[in-house]
Amino acid sequence: MAKQLAFYFDASACNGCEACVIACKSKNALPVGINWRRVHQYGGGSWIPDPEDRNLMIPSGMFAYSISAACMHCIKPVCMYVCPSLAIFKRNEDGVVLIDADRCIGCRYCEWSCPYGAPQYDESAGLMTKCDLCVDLLENNEEPFCTASCPMRALEFGELSELQAKYGNVDAIEPLPIARITAPALVITPHKDSQRSGQGTGRIIGPKEEMS
Repeated sequence: MAKQLAFYFDASACNGCEACVIACKSKNALPVGINWRRVHQYGGGSWIPDPEDRNLMIPSGMFAYSISAACMHCIKPVCMYVCPSLAIFKRNEDGVVLIDADRCIGCRYCEWSCPYGAPQYDESAGLMTKCDLCVDLLENNEEPFCTASCPMRALEFGELSELQAKYGNVDAIEPLPIARITAPALVITPHKDSQRSGQGTGRIIGPKEEMS
């Protein structure tokens, strides 16, 4: 396989601080309502009667963890396949998926097709936007701003095969979609309470931002 740059995310280390979200928004001067990287809180469990005092409720099976997600620069990018103007393309040299603003017609087909909700419509410009893996920084041998800004070092980037050799082959946990849909360029170290995508018993909690 040709070179494929990818993100690594350590769900066991992420504390949900959203420094990555702020860094991305600041670096790219994103308008209100557009966040190329987002942090989702996922959790579950229930409350059951205390066996010693039925008037009290106690937690049962409670869990929660955070997911930091952006464009996955997928090996099978459905956003690219559905784009009628051929504005979305995947670079041969590193697998980064980009949008050609000069060709984009703002039809939003990519937004509707992406299971990660990565492409986002900029109403003022009438164009689609998304994470470009900070290609301007990569050209200067610098890392993406989100990975550099994570205080917990829960984010990294690198060549997909090297990240897989270092961290394993997990590429989908709840609430992310099943990986076979697009084959995301992503490696995850699961949280101890992580659930497999498609088999989750929890839900996105807190301020809700749908995956797509």
